[in-house]
Amino acid sequence: MVEVATINSEDFSYKRIAVKPIAGALGAEIEGVNIAAGVDQETQDEIYRAWLENNVIFFRNQSIAPKQQIDFAKQFGKIHLHLFNKAMDDHPEITEVLKTPEMRSNAGGRWHSDQMYTPKPAKATMLYSREMPEGRGDTMFSNMYLAYESLSEGMKASLIGLRAIHNGDSRNHPSGKTRAERVQDGTIHMPQINPGKSQTISSHPVVPTHPETGRKLLYIGGHTERFDGWTEEESQQLLDFLKTHATRPEFTCRFQWTVNAMAMWDNRCCQHFAINDYDGYQRRMHKIMVKGDEPF
Repeated sequence: MVEVATINSEDFSYKRIAVKPIAGALGAEIEGVNIAAGVDQETQDEIYRAWLENNVIFFRNQSIAPKQQIDFAKQFGKIHLHLFNKAMDDHPEITEVLKTPEMRSNAGGRWHSDQMYTPKPAKATMLYSREMPEGRGDTMFSNMYLAYESLSEGMKASLIGLRAIHNGDSRNHPSGKTRAERVQDGTIHMPQINPGKSQTISSHPVVPTHPETGRKLLYIGGHTERFDGWTEEESQQLLDFLKTHATRPEFTCRFQWTVNAMAMWDNRCCQHFAINDYDGYQRRMHKIMVKGDEPF
């Protein structure tokens, strides 16, 4: 596992990989890496640095087996298992994210950060495309550093010290239904672990400090229910503003998937949104998460 305290991109140049930004706010494609062949320590260090600098990085043309994806993920930390979605029987580190041609709803179809309703949310997610409709099913990402830094000084001061409640099984969803209700009515298609049980509600700082870059960021998303110590009604207007502000177009990038591509994003400082524009097509992804620490 790579240990990095702070990052200053001006002090480094890449020797083992090519890093090509895809937008001004965040996101870069990485070239010169063959994940299936294994990654040496120097290349791994550069990948990790590119990931911290760009929030989300992308690898194309990677024909990898599940075991190779798992081995690659383990180079960056211990595996974080999803609290709700059942893993693959033969590869318990991987969750298969599948939408068949008959399905209408998709997974991840709102702005969110993975597992923010757990005490120690995942620090990284690696999503690999196995089946993908051409030109459809893109994923958008938004930079939470920029979301915080662009706020007024007065708003920043108001948010410092606030904590927010994140709920993994509330009605705070576009459908207005809990996760258990969506399993029951068939709008959640992935096999669930204890689908009728609400498992986790966590409180985290609204403005945490990234443990490796030292930058402050805005930590809210689709699972954010209210501010800690506030009612939902009292929280609503400010939360609505922050959620809208956090995903302004100038803070985002959009990745157009191809088969055998992998995205690796930093859940601590970016949100993502899976675009559901492929009814009638099949999209199959393999997802692995890496364990993180409690936000502070």
